[in-house]
This record gives sequence, C-alpha cells and structure tokens, in this order.
Amino acid sequence: MTNPLLAPADLPRFSAIHPEHVEPAVDRVLADNRAELETLLQHEGPWTWDNLVQPLEAMDDRLTRVWAPVSHLNAVMNDDALREAYNACLPKLSEYATEMGQNEALFRAFQAVRGRGDFADLLADRRRTVDNALRDFRLGGVDLPAEDKQRFREIASRLSELGARFQENVLDATNAWSKHLDSAERLAGMPESTVAMLRQAAEQHGDSGYRIGLDFPSVFAVLSHCADRELRREVYEAFGTRASDQGPHAGRWDNSEIMEEILALRHEEARLLGYNNYAELSLATKMADSTDAVMGFLSDLAERARPVAERELEELQAFAREHLGLDELHPWDVTWASEQLRQSRYALSQEDLRPYFPAQRVIDGLFRVVERLYGVRITERTGDVDTWHTDVQFFEIRDPDGALRGRFYTDLYARSNKRSGAWMAECKVRRDTGEGVQTPVAFLTCNFAPPVEDKPALLTHTEVETLFHEFGHGLHHMLTRVGAASVAGIHGVPWDAVELPSQFMENWCWEREALDLFAAHYRTGEPIPDDLFRRMQAARNFQSAMAMMRQLEFSLFDFRLHLEYDPQQGARVLETLEAAREQAAVVRPPAWHRFPHGFAHIFAGGYAAGYYSYKWAEVLSADAYARFEDEGVFSPEAGRDFLVNILEKGGSEDLMTLYKAFRGREPSVDALLRHSGLAA
Repeated sequence: MTNPLLAPADLPRFSAIHPEHVEPAVDRVLADNRAELETLLQHEGPWTWDNLVQPLEAMDDRLTRVWAPVSHLNAVMNDDALREAYNACLPKLSEYATEMGQNEALFRAFQAVRGRGDFADLLADRRRTVDNALRDFRLGGVDLPAEDKQRFREIASRLSELGARFQENVLDATNAWSKHLDSAERLAGMPESTVAMLRQAAEQHGDSGYRIGLDFPSVFAVLSHCADRELRREVYEAFGTRASDQGPHAGRWDNSEIMEEILALRHEEARLLGYNNYAELSLATKMADSTDAVMGFLSDLAERARPVAERELEELQAFAREHLGLDELHPWDVTWASEQLRQSRYALSQEDLRPYFPAQRVIDGLFRVVERLYGVRITERTGDVDTWHTDVQFFEIRDPDGALRGRFYTDLYARSNKRSGAWMAECKVRRDTGEGVQTPVAFLTCNFAPPVEDKPALLTHTEVETLFHEFGHGLHHMLTRVGAASVAGIHGVPWDAVELPSQFMENWCWEREALDLFAAHYRTGEPIPDDLFRRMQAARNFQSAMAMMRQLEFSLFDFRLHLEYDPQQGARVLETLEAAREQAAVVRPPAWHRFPHGFAHIFAGGYAAGYYSYKWAEVLSADAYARFEDEGVFSPEAGRDFLVNILEKGGSEDLMTLYKAFRGREPSVDALLRHSGLAA
C-alpha cells in the first residue's frame, strides 16, 4: 500500500496518515533529495536560477509537503505513537538542514549565480532569494573549519530535540492537571456559559459535576470571574507552575534543565559563528540593526508606560480594598479584581460582549472584512476535503475573476492532546514551479471554548482579536504574488516585522462599520447596541499600560536572557526574569511562579531573542492603520496599497522600502502611543 504521505495528492490525506507512515516517508524524501542534489552538483555549465535554485525549491517543497501535515498533526492530535514518530525524525531533519547549509559546493554555486553579469536582470524575488541564501549559508556554518562544522551540526540537532521536549513537557503538564467539583457552589460569579462548559468537560471524561482543566478557556474563566479566592489561587498555581520544579506536579515534567541546555547551546552556536551572544546572532535576519537598538526601544517604552501602569495598579488596589474587601491584592486576584473594576467603571465585562460573537458568524464576518479590504472572495469547500477532526473547516480564497488565490483549514476549539495557543502554519507555499503556480495552503489553529449544549461557541472580544490576528498571518501567507518560495508570503520577512499583517488586522475588531458585518446576538440577531458599543470603546484602553508592561517584561526577559548569557554563570533564568521585572513589571508573581517553564515562544518556537518583535511590529501596524483612520476604514485605495506593497510582496524586497511605498514615509511610534492611551 502506498504511503499516504508520499502519494501524489493536492491536499494531505489526514485520515489515512498514521504514525507508522511518518519515518519511512521522511527517510524516503531525504534520500531522494540527497541523490538529486548529488546529481545537480555535477552540472558543469554556468549556474543559473533555472538549473540551480528552482530545482532546490522543488526539493524543499517535497519535504515540506511530507513534514507539514505531520508537524501539524503532532500539534493538534498528539498521542504517544505520533510523538515517538515525530521525535524520531527531528534529528534526521536537523542533520539534513545543516548538511545543506554547510555544503561548500552548493555555496559556491550560489556565489556563481550572484556573480553573474546578468544578476541584476533577475526578478526582485529571485535576487532576494540568492542574497538570503548566501547569508544563510554563512549563518549555517559553511565557512567554519571541519571540527567546528561538526560541532555546529551536533548543536543544531540537539536544539531541535530539546525544543520538542520542552513543548511536550508543557502539553503533558497541561493535560495532567484537573480539578473536579461535585457542585457549582465554588463557581459563584462565573458566567452560565462557562459553568455549562465545565459541566460538559466533566461529562466528556465520564464524570458528573464540573471539571476545570488547564486549557486556556477554563483558566481564563476562573481567574476572571470566579469569586472563590482559594479556587483562583489553586488554578493560578497549577497553570503558573506547569513543567517546572514547583506546583502540584513538581519535578515531573520539569523544563529547568532543558532551558539551561538550550541557552548554553545557543550561546555556543553564536560564538562559533563569530557573534558575542545569541541576541546578536538573532538580529542577522531582523530589521533591528543592533542589540542596543532593541534594548533602547524596549527601555524607552517601559519608561513611558511605567508611570501610567503604576497609577492603574494603584487604582485597582484602592478599588479592591474599598469594594472587594481585599486588603492585599495577590496575583491570582488581579484579573478578577480588574474585571470587577471594569464592570464598575464601564458597566462592561467580556461576558457582556460574548453573546454578540458566535464563532461561525465571526468567521463569516472576518471574511467579509477581508473581502471589502482586498477585493477577494472567501467560500467554504465541503464534502471532498479530508480533515483530522470534525471541528475542522476548509476554505478557498479567490480573486474577483474566480482565480484561486489560497486555501486554508480552520481548527478553532480547545480539546485534549491539542497544543495550547493560537497560530498560523503553512501546509503548502506559493511558488512558480516552472510549469505553473502552486497555490498556498495554510493551517489556522485556535483554542476557543467549544459549543456547549444547545449554544453555539461564543467568543470574547479578545478571542475575536486573536482570530483576526492569526488570519492576518494567513493572509500574508496566502495573498502573496511572489514566485520564489523562499521569499513568498511570510518567508524571508524579517522576524521583527512578521507580526505587522497580524496585528494590523486586529484594528477592525474595534470599528463599528466592521463589527456591523458580523457582531450580532446569537439568539435575536440584533447588532451590538449603541450604548454597549460606546462602553466597549471607552474601555478599550482599560489597564493598557499594565498590559504593555507585561509584554515588555516578556520581551526584556527573552532578550536579556540571550544577550547577557555567561557560560561561567549558566542560564540564570530566574535571576534574569527578576531583573526584567525590576525594569518592566508592576505586578510581581510569587517566588514559586515559573512562567519561563511554559514560555514556548522562545524555547520551542521561533521567537528566541525575538519576542520584542510583537512590540516592534506593533509600531508598524499602528502607524499603518493610521492611514485607514485618515482615509476610511474600508478605503479601497489604502486597502489596495497594503495588499500590493505588503501582503503580495512577502519577503521579496526590503521591508522598510515596502513600508514606505505603502505609507509614504518611515513609521512613527506616535500611533502606537495614541492607540495605547499613552500619548501626551
């Protein structure tokens, strides 16, 4: 029987993919690619795009089309057998990538293409691809002595393994903890919909009563609404000590040693390549031109936000003393007390808005917003698409003339054995195959509370923002017009600008004209009442400075962790976190809290020494949106210019050049400060 991962298919055959297919498929593609590369490098004539880069992109695509569905299934349908197969492939993939990056003959071939007299005549995306490849060869250790090359390969392989183990520990720790309640007595203050969700969770596990897990919808609901202070503390502790040496499962899935080793290996890798530290190495592929620039940017924002954040915290503490009977505000009280203050000040809570955001209607409305902005059409395709779960939907994006532009899967709801968080990932990338154009395909994954009993899934406004955010990434991937896969969509975009299209999309969640396309009560169909909308707008910057300081705390912790690493002292993870908090925190967690142990963005994702990108790109996104504020939120001219200059160009040209083509100037921080309520 043909391996479903190797069988020719337009889309993955998810229902046919089993763990035993994974390793043989990866082995086959790696062997085929190595053989093809050996044949390719025997070429004796002059090197060109057509006889070098295009065949290499086809090889990369074959590997992606095997590995992308496997990696995705490991994130959304994780089990022991699939995890074992996935992990068995990681060192093989790492070895292959490093082998390619250190291939001197291949490096010389790219140099030959770059040195051709007609190089300047190539399309911009092809020139960019070659230049990026030469940079990446050097970052891959191609210039290193043989002994250092071997050590570099060992480091890359080990880092791949450690990142996977970090993520698995977080997932296992998340799945391992639950709290069972026989009655709803301790759930006082929680919305009826959330209580029903917890009851449904218990039923799904064969129990009566109510089940609280560490999935984000459950944790957020308890910390935001539960009047039982001890229950809030218990959930806060379980969530905040996952995969660590503390908490209810202390030491069982502890990521402490993994973090130590990851940071040591990253530092060693950076030193091998001639950088002082990993923070410097990370900036080689980013917009920021120095570590001083990043630290200055973060420090300046922290200095601006701190006085406002401290005032917000003082107001919250005073409210808690006077109205909630809390003389001391513990960290597990902050979210709950903030929700009480929001309701007191604005007569508004997240739950007031939830009935107006049924998930399917939000999805449909998101599509209408995108259609008005960019002139495309988005429709669901049913019946003939193989998926991995009954919750999954599949959609197509078409141009006005009916031409297929992109396709994507959505998987919106939290469940066991699914990685927490929200993300966009690629299934297929756009590329010119030489015989036509391959249409890009994306995965859009979230972890919202599922439908409960007879009610549809209802989103908070924050979750609506999350959905718009991730679809912004998806649009970047799918609306590209670039033919070279290496710089199509999000590929080749500086990491500290990759959040621009995603954060940009969040703005439409606050505009009446956009909300009227989808925000309607799930029972009556009535739009958000004017009074409720005014209160929502009034509360937009509620505790915005505290929220900004929280993000700056994460960013400073990440960057300083990699910038200040000293092999003689070790990682000093908790000490560095404390130093970052001295600079940027206004709410201080207890000493036993272990936030870093679950910080998958930097230990198991692509944000190492790059978490600052969220704020860096937010400057771009706020400034970009300011043009729509001036011209109209559905301005066809502004929408066309953003599509043509940002979304369609991907990483094919310098990002600042593209941004100035859209905006007419370089970005300013003013819009971000205004949107955050921090402008003078």
